[in-house]
Amino acid sequence: MPTENPANAPAPSTAAVQQAAPHQDFIRQIVRDDLAAGRHSAIHTRFPPEPNGYLHIGHAKAICLSFGIAREFNGWCNLRLDDTNPGKEDPEFVQGIKDDVRWLGYDWHELRHASDYFDVFYRAALKLIGDGLAYVDDLSADEMRAYRGTLTEPGRHSPYRERSVEENLDLFRRMREGEFADGSKTLRAKIDMASGNINLRDPALYRIRKVSHQNTGDAWPIYPMYDFAHALSDAMEGITHSLCTLEFEDHRPLYDWCVDKVDLPNHPELWQSVVAAGLEAKPAKPRQIEFSRLNLSYCITSKRKLAQLVGEHHVDGWDDPRMNTLRGLRRRGFTPAGLRLLIERVGVSKQNSVIDYAVLENCIREDLDATAARRMAVLDPLKLVLTNLPAGHEETLVFPNHPKDEGFGTREVPFAREVWIEREDFAEVPPKGFHRLKPEGEVRLRGVGIVKCVEVVKDADGQVVELRCTLDPETRHGLPGADRKVKGTIHWVSATHAVAAEVRLYDRLFSVPAPDSEEDGKSWLDHVNPEAKRVVQAWLEPAAAGVEPEQRFQFERLGYFVADRVDHRADAPVFNRTVTLRDVWARPAGQ
Repeated sequence: MPTENPANAPAPSTAAVQQAAPHQDFIRQIVRDDLAAGRHSAIHTRFPPEPNGYLHIGHAKAICLSFGIAREFNGWCNLRLDDTNPGKEDPEFVQGIKDDVRWLGYDWHELRHASDYFDVFYRAALKLIGDGLAYVDDLSADEMRAYRGTLTEPGRHSPYRERSVEENLDLFRRMREGEFADGSKTLRAKIDMASGNINLRDPALYRIRKVSHQNTGDAWPIYPMYDFAHALSDAMEGITHSLCTLEFEDHRPLYDWCVDKVDLPNHPELWQSVVAAGLEAKPAKPRQIEFSRLNLSYCITSKRKLAQLVGEHHVDGWDDPRMNTLRGLRRRGFTPAGLRLLIERVGVSKQNSVIDYAVLENCIREDLDATAARRMAVLDPLKLVLTNLPAGHEETLVFPNHPKDEGFGTREVPFAREVWIEREDFAEVPPKGFHRLKPEGEVRLRGVGIVKCVEVVKDADGQVVELRCTLDPETRHGLPGADRKVKGTIHWVSATHAVAAEVRLYDRLFSVPAPDSEEDGKSWLDHVNPEAKRVVQAWLEPAAAGVEPEQRFQFERLGYFVADRVDHRADAPVFNRTVTLRDVWARPAGQ
């Protein structure tokens, strides 16, 4: 689906605006040099996920890099689904990938599939066989591993390696016709069984797999291996810079071998079926460049382990806000601009490292501080009664929606004789340095005035259930006494007008920085944080309740919250805590 000016992301928030100076990293410098030398007239990139799961935060870096470079250099980026592994792929994941890429702020030049090129791959394989560069092997997978050798010992030639071109062509065509059983034969490249790079020890190019494909049905009983399909897909689409993570660095010689030996630009007969299908084909020689993955502490990015969390009900689904899938982060309230800011700050390098999760949280806070309107909410309510106001007293106060940006406007907040305050804002026996409410103590009630606690009401069990206070009328907003100083200010919600809401308090899913290291002898599942989700009934000011899903706020003094994109309704509000106002995981001084 071609789009106009496709690679441009929407304008980022104030917090995520890119600096005027161009990004400086080794990949962008390569691109600049290639353009300056005339090697390319335009930059073409791609993002090639496999549709066998939902994207996670590690994919965000690849998305921002491939789409971002295309945007910066006025090129384009394709979204190509690597659908070469039928049986593990699902249309649900395809739609999820599209949604996530768009949510991050990008669109693609064209949507392509590896399956668009199945006929090209097959014809390319026939060419390699004809050139004496590929053969059909009867070794089983276990035998092939045994013949491959080790890092210190060379591999051994398969006994089927010297089959004639004619026999290999015949066998491969019969593989194509579905004559042989799954796993009984494999097409392998004939490269070098003594190579120091194990990837070049006659790697498999095709395997027999009689599984229906979501796009091609039962047309193909054989499917290409990833390295073969990926390299030729890049070449078919005219990709100039194929950006991969570091684990593909050892695969680059095989990538180049496939591109060079098939030589699509000089063999148009191999790809005319793509043109006949109405797809644009501009075969060229791509360049693979590797970069370090985005690794965050307190996270896992293994698709298998993410699926296990879902399958064993450690979480409530792929979009559970505790998950580091992009769907989960979105539902948690993380912002695309905040994630893009993280990618910008982490930068691009060849050195693997682990980024502290707090860096991500700070990027989200920075964006939300600028973009989220303020509201008041009480999560653990304690009733406060202003005894010197008449029974039934109600009034309307005007509050700014954002203390730093008048452009957010103002809102009306109802105020009454009885209000809810946070239980932790009162201490009957206050600790040292406590500047909130205490018996006979004073505190400023946000936007109202100074109140004094004159009576503490307890129930039969001795629990504090109500504070009876007086409001100093001379300290009301706009009066001269409003300047009287007290050390504490607390927020509140009118008990008469408050709207009950379900608030889900989310935190990091794992309680240790490296949950899957197993250095402590424990399984990664042993480190699932039992406090990563708590649900409370809270009270909101009315202006916080009747909003659309995914509306984000700072609940004053509590953190940043978002109206849940699935469960929230104006008549039954549900909010998720995105992030606290400050890093509560930071180590205390001296530790």
